[in-house]
Amino acid sequence: MGLFDVLLAAFALMLVFEGLLPFLNPAAWRQVFERAVRMTDGQIRFLGMSCTVVGLVMLLLFLG
Repeated sequence: MGLFDVLLAAFALMLVFEGLLPFLNPAAWRQVFERAVRMTDGQIRFLGMSCTVVGLVMLLLFLG
């Protein structure tokens, strides 16, 4: 399995997880989305940075 295949599989898995909440509980997804809209740019950036760092650490642990 090449790098492109792994990235494509990871993207597909991300879409599956992203689609679970709106499919299973649309009201909860709407509440989460409404809270996200009220966040400041700094809070959104911090959340994005945190997710990126956690993802990179996980990759290093599992693949390194």
